[in-house]
Amino acid sequence: MSNTLQEKKYKKLITILSIVIPIAVAALFGINLRELGFDVKPLTFLPPIYATINGITAVVLIAAVVAIKKGNKKLHEQLNTVAIACSLAFLLMYIAYHMTSDSTKFGGEGTIKYVYYFILITHIILSVIVIPFVLLTYMRAKLGQFPEHKKIAKKTFPIWLYVAITGVVVYVMISPYYA
Repeated sequence: MSNTLQEKKYKKLITILSIVIPIAVAALFGINLRELGFDVKPLTFLPPIYATINGITAVVLIAAVVAIKKGNKKLHEQLNTVAIACSLAFLLMYIAYHMTSDSTKFGGEGTIKYVYYFILITHIILSVIVIPFVLLTYMRAKLGQFPEHKKIAKKTFPIWLYVAITGVVVYVMISPYYA
Protein backbone atom coordinates (compact mmCIF):
# COMPACT_ATOMS: atom_id res chain seq x y z
CA MET A 1 0.00 0.00 0.00
CA SER A 2 1.35 3.42 -0.89
CA ASN A 3 2.16 5.99 1.79
CA THR A 4 -0.67 8.19 0.51
CA LEU A 5 -3.25 5.42 0.89
CA GLN A 6 -1.88 4.47 4.31
CA GLU A 7 -1.95 8.09 5.40
CA LYS A 8 -5.54 8.46 4.23
CA LYS A 9 -6.52 5.30 6.13
CA TYR A 10 -4.70 6.46 9.29
CA LYS A 11 -6.21 9.94 9.14
CA LYS A 12 -9.71 8.48 8.91
CA LEU A 13 -9.00 6.28 11.94
CA ILE A 14 -7.46 9.21 13.83
CA THR A 15 -10.52 11.34 13.14
CA ILE A 16 -12.84 8.59 14.37
CA LEU A 17 -10.80 7.95 17.52
CA SER A 18 -10.46 11.67 18.24
CA ILE A 19 -14.24 11.96 18.27
CA VAL A 20 -15.24 8.59 19.76
CA ILE A 21 -12.80 8.54 22.71
CA PRO A 22 -13.93 11.83 24.33
CA ILE A 23 -17.61 11.03 23.72
CA ALA A 24 -17.22 7.52 25.15
CA VAL A 25 -15.33 8.80 28.19
CA ALA A 26 -17.96 11.49 28.82
CA ALA A 27 -20.79 8.97 28.44
CA LEU A 28 -19.15 6.33 30.62
CA PHE A 29 -18.13 8.95 33.19
CA GLY A 30 -21.84 9.63 33.73
CA ILE A 31 -22.72 5.99 34.33
CA ASN A 32 -22.40 4.62 37.85
CA LEU A 33 -22.90 0.85 37.80
CA ARG A 34 -23.82 0.72 41.49
CA GLU A 35 -26.57 3.31 40.99
CA LEU A 36 -27.90 1.13 38.15
CA GLY A 37 -28.23 -1.80 40.54
CA PHE A 38 -25.09 -3.74 39.66
CA ASP A 39 -23.35 -5.40 42.59
CA VAL A 40 -19.84 -4.05 42.01
CA LYS A 41 -17.34 -2.88 44.58
CA PRO A 42 -16.18 0.72 44.26
CA LEU A 43 -12.69 0.75 42.76
CA THR A 44 -11.51 3.39 45.22
CA PHE A 45 -7.93 2.12 45.09
CA LEU A 46 -7.50 3.29 41.48
CA PRO A 47 -6.92 7.09 41.76
CA PRO A 48 -3.40 6.87 43.23
CA ILE A 49 -2.54 4.21 40.66
CA TYR A 50 -3.73 6.19 37.67
CA ALA A 51 -2.15 9.36 39.05
CA THR A 52 1.13 7.46 39.29
CA ILE A 53 0.68 6.30 35.70
CA ASN A 54 0.25 9.96 34.68
CA GLY A 55 3.52 10.73 36.46
CA ILE A 56 5.23 7.83 34.70
CA THR A 57 3.88 9.12 31.38
CA ALA A 58 5.47 12.52 32.04
CA VAL A 59 8.85 10.95 32.88
CA VAL A 60 8.68 8.67 29.83
CA LEU A 61 7.84 11.61 27.54
CA ILE A 62 10.84 13.56 28.82
CA ALA A 63 13.05 10.48 28.42
CA ALA A 64 11.79 10.09 24.83
CA VAL A 65 12.81 13.65 24.01
CA VAL A 66 16.23 13.09 25.59
CA ALA A 67 16.62 9.86 23.58
CA ILE A 68 15.88 11.53 20.24
CA LYS A 69 18.15 14.47 21.03
CA LYS A 70 20.93 11.91 21.59
CA GLY A 71 20.06 10.31 18.24
CA ASN A 72 18.58 7.11 19.67
CA LYS A 73 15.55 6.68 17.40
CA LYS A 74 14.80 3.13 18.53
CA LEU A 75 14.63 4.08 22.22
CA HIS A 76 12.63 7.21 21.32
CA GLU A 77 10.06 5.08 19.49
CA GLN A 78 9.89 2.53 22.32
CA LEU A 79 9.43 5.22 24.97
CA ASN A 80 6.66 6.93 23.02
CA THR A 81 4.92 3.58 22.61
CA VAL A 82 5.16 3.13 26.39
CA ALA A 83 3.74 6.65 26.89
CA ILE A 84 0.77 5.81 24.66
CA ALA A 85 0.23 2.54 26.56
CA CYS A 86 0.38 4.43 29.87
CA SER A 87 -2.16 6.96 28.64
CA LEU A 88 -4.46 4.15 27.55
CA ALA A 89 -4.05 2.37 30.92
CA PHE A 90 -4.84 5.64 32.70
CA LEU A 91 -7.95 6.13 30.61
CA LEU A 92 -9.27 2.62 31.28
CA MET A 93 -8.67 2.92 35.03
CA TYR A 94 -10.19 6.40 35.14
CA ILE A 95 -13.35 5.14 33.47
CA ALA A 96 -13.50 2.05 35.72
CA TYR A 97 -13.16 4.21 38.84
CA HIS A 98 -15.88 6.65 37.81
CA MET A 99 -18.24 3.85 36.76
CA THR A 100 -18.00 2.22 40.20
CA SER A 101 -17.43 5.10 42.60
CA ASP A 102 -19.11 8.34 43.55
CA SER A 103 -17.40 11.48 42.29
CA THR A 104 -15.26 13.30 44.82
CA LYS A 105 -15.93 16.98 45.33
CA PHE A 106 -13.01 19.34 45.84
CA GLY A 107 -13.30 20.76 49.34
CA GLY A 108 -10.82 23.60 49.17
CA GLU A 109 -12.00 27.17 49.51
CA GLY A 110 -10.83 30.58 48.46
CA THR A 111 -8.01 31.04 45.97
CA ILE A 112 -6.98 27.37 45.99
CA LYS A 113 -10.43 26.40 44.73
CA TYR A 114 -9.97 28.62 41.67
CA VAL A 115 -6.45 27.28 41.12
CA TYR A 116 -7.76 23.71 41.33
CA TYR A 117 -10.59 24.29 38.88
CA PHE A 118 -8.31 26.16 36.46
CA ILE A 119 -5.87 23.24 36.46
CA LEU A 120 -8.71 20.69 36.21
CA ILE A 121 -10.48 22.45 33.33
CA THR A 122 -7.30 23.04 31.32
CA HIS A 123 -6.29 19.41 31.99
CA ILE A 124 -9.64 18.12 30.68
CA ILE A 125 -9.73 20.37 27.62
CA LEU A 126 -6.13 19.64 26.64
CA SER A 127 -6.59 15.89 27.25
CA VAL A 128 -9.20 15.93 24.50
CA ILE A 129 -7.18 18.19 22.21
CA VAL A 130 -4.02 16.07 22.55
CA ILE A 131 -5.62 12.88 21.23
CA PRO A 132 -5.37 13.72 17.50
CA PHE A 133 -1.96 15.31 18.06
CA VAL A 134 -0.56 12.13 19.63
CA LEU A 135 -2.08 9.94 16.95
CA LEU A 136 -0.91 12.16 14.07
CA THR A 137 2.59 12.39 15.54
CA TYR A 138 2.73 8.61 15.88
CA MET A 139 1.38 8.14 12.34
CA ARG A 140 4.00 10.47 10.85
CA ALA A 141 6.76 8.45 12.49
CA LYS A 142 5.27 5.11 11.44
CA LEU A 143 5.04 6.32 7.83
CA GLY A 144 8.64 7.54 7.93
CA GLN A 145 7.57 11.17 7.51
CA PHE A 146 10.17 12.40 9.97
CA PRO A 147 10.24 16.15 9.09
CA GLU A 148 6.43 16.25 9.50
CA HIS A 149 6.71 14.08 12.62
CA LYS A 150 9.24 16.45 14.18
CA LYS A 151 7.11 19.49 13.33
CA ILE A 152 3.93 18.17 14.97
CA ALA A 153 5.87 16.59 17.87
CA LYS A 154 6.99 20.08 18.88
CA LYS A 155 3.30 20.87 19.50
CA THR A 156 2.28 17.47 20.83
CA PHE A 157 5.01 17.11 23.44
CA PRO A 158 4.24 20.18 25.60
CA ILE A 159 0.48 19.56 25.50
CA TRP A 160 0.84 15.87 26.38
CA LEU A 161 3.38 16.66 29.09
CA TYR A 162 1.06 19.29 30.58
CA VAL A 163 -1.83 16.81 30.61
CA ALA A 164 0.31 14.14 32.29
CA ILE A 165 1.69 16.50 34.94
CA THR A 166 -1.62 18.22 35.69
CA GLY A 167 -3.23 14.79 36.07
CA VAL A 168 -0.90 14.22 39.01
CA VAL A 169 -1.47 17.74 40.37
CA VAL A 170 -5.26 17.31 40.23
CA TYR A 171 -4.97 14.02 42.12
CA VAL A 172 -2.71 15.52 44.78
CA MET A 173 -5.06 18.46 45.24
CA ILE A 174 -8.24 16.37 45.52
CA SER A 175 -6.83 13.36 47.37
CA PRO A 176 -7.53 14.78 50.87
CA TYR A 177 -11.24 14.80 49.97
CA TYR A 178 -11.57 11.15 48.94
CA ALA A 179 -14.00 9.37 51.27
